[in-house]
Amino acid sequence: MPELPEVETMRRGLLPVVDSRIVKAVLPPCDCRPISIKPPFPALARSIRGKRIAGIGRLGKRVLIELENGSAIVIEPRMTGLVLLAEPPTVDHLRLRLELEGGHCDELLFWDRRGLGTVSLLTSDELKHSLAARLGPDALVITADELRENFGSSRRPIKPALLDQKQVAGIGNLYASEILFLAGVDPRTRCDRLTQKQWLRIHAAIGEVLNDAIIHEGSTLSDGTYRNALNVQGGYQNQHRVYDRAGVTCGRCSKKQILRMVQAQRSTFYCPGCQSRRG
Repeated sequence: MPELPEVETMRRGLLPVVDSRIVKAVLPPCDCRPISIKPPFPALARSIRGKRIAGIGRLGKRVLIELENGSAIVIEPRMTGLVLLAEPPTVDHLRLRLELEGGHCDELLFWDRRGLGTVSLLTSDELKHSLAARLGPDALVITADELRENFGSSRRPIKPALLDQKQVAGIGNLYASEILFLAGVDPRTRCDRLTQKQWLRIHAAIGEVLNDAIIHEGSTLSDGTYRNALNVQGGYQNQHRVYDRAGVTCGRCSKKQILRMVQAQRSTFYCPGCQSRRG
């Protein structure tokens, strides 16, 4: 589930490890599905041992632990991954531990209940030419013109289109529904039929929703999985306008009930009054 606001919250929470040195990497015993680690763990552990952490970055929905030699440990949380500085929710799903020295924290942890997350060690060239090249502009910095240029000729409905990380990086299923509600755009509208005014409203809504969610440190849904770096729940779930609120009366128009439909095998939530196809 972690989308841009949750991963950006993780990134900010990990800043205390900057300037720490990695003493060693540990692969905790785990009977669950193993995560993907590239290169294989022994090689990764040798390569990062003794390296100083120069910074903490984010690329779309990935956390970058930037090392002094220009390489980075790239952690993609996927559905249930957490990057932590505190005790994990359970010990059974702890996937990687970095022991640290010389800074404010003794360890950095990667926890993943479902085992879908990935850990990769990439050189600066691989980051630039392999990973970043596959992603569109970050959702926090994309311009309205770029947004329309990247999507405007597509015949796809706007809601699933916004999930395409090659066109805009960071937006996932939850925030796409929230963005389109705030913009007053029907999620079924084809991209090539959106007007200039609608694109401008979508662009403004992207910034407003994502930045507000970051302020609230992300959304912890009913499964309780997502936590920030200190293993504390986010707060934006209390601000959701439509997501997972099917059957609830819309808080904007106070007339229609929020509806749920399936698009590209994902749930979409919207208000049929506030997001009329006429708009």
